[in-house]
Amino acid sequence: MKNVKKQTDKLIASNKKASFDYLLFDRFEAGIALLGTEIKSLRKNGANLKDSYVKITDNLEAYLINCHISPYQFGNIFNHEPMRDRRLLLNKKEILKILNKIKQEKYTVVPVKMYFSSRWAKLEIALAKGKKLYDKRESIKKKDIERDIKRGL
Repeated sequence: MKNVKKQTDKLIASNKKASFDYLLFDRFEAGIALLGTEIKSLRKNGANLKDSYVKITDNLEAYLINCHISPYQFGNIFNHEPMRDRRLLLNKKEILKILNKIKQEKYTVVPVKMYFSSRWAKLEIALAKGKKLYDKRESIKKKDIERDIKRGL
């Protein structure tokens, strides 16, 4: 009988500001086309999703823009550029669905979290609409109430 290890997802980076600034709707899982030094840097948790977004080009390719992956410590001349645009690996149907939502309903596409699924680096992206100021105040109020309840218990 073989021992079967349960594969768990290892979180690399999450974008907490996205859930505060946006109302998140449909979520998609996308692979990321990365260089060797970028993968090694991610394994040491060197990524930042803050202020990053997803752009879909005219030839139906999705790119992760403004995501910072720290340079690999031992990368020397083969090191990558930290803020380069990275191609996302999505099906054509998914890209068309996202593109229709962007054009018709004025959504934006925001990266929510980056993680390793078994040995592959994945990015969870979400269709989002910006929150108004009163929505942000309401979410702060809910967090305060939940924190008080947890303290009481």
